[in-house]
Amino acid sequence: MASLLQLVNIDRRYLDSDKPLVILDKANFSLEQGQTVALVAPSGAGKSTLLHIAGLLERPNGGDVVLRGHSCSNLSDNDRTAIRRNDIGFVYQFHHLLPEFTALENVMIPQMIAGLKRSEAADRGLKLLTYLRVGHRAKHRPSELSGGEQQRVAIARAVANAPSILLADEPTGNLDPVTSAYVFQALAALVRQSGLSALIATHNLSLAKQMDRRITLKSGKIIELP
Repeated sequence: MASLLQLVNIDRRYLDSDKPLVILDKANFSLEQGQTVALVAPSGAGKSTLLHIAGLLERPNGGDVVLRGHSCSNLSDNDRTAIRRNDIGFVYQFHHLLPEFTALENVMIPQMIAGLKRSEAADRGLKLLTYLRVGHRAKHRPSELSGGEQQRVAIARAVANAPSILLADEPTGNLDPVTSAYVFQALAALVRQSGLSALIATHNLSLAKQMDRRITLKSGKIIELP
């Protein structure tokens, strides 16, 4: 398999009381086409930072993010935004749905920003919501949805533009165990069906074991787990 995404010697440091706080130290990682990887690490280890750098939301202090063999280190902010819009989908612990819009409209918006006609965006959005078993809630606003329904709408929105990479930061962290398992199964099924590559941060070891690979963060390094 060809590497779709590579993190090469990534350094990320912050100043804490004038002393450098090392989050990532010459960290290396590769994500293959169609592969699912669980990122399992305690709070504060740098999971969100790693996902933000991989998703071009944050620039590292050193190293390079390589997407499909092309370096992203010197890209302009506009070029990085275009890659995020077309190639990378994000799911967060909190759904971040726009409260004034319906579930369907939330899934349509990124497609219309990318240039799709409203009718086409609506058709694709409804198909995604139906696949995730929330099609019957398409006309409801986020406040009218359960936590599990909100997160499934957020997943539909993340993949609406058919990205090649899905990055998820504790996507079931705010849900009860039963709902968490259901939402994760829906996410995993969508990833397999679409051929997405996925890097998913989770505290849930039973969910992590269902993925192709597992990694963790230790002393700023990315370590492969058995």
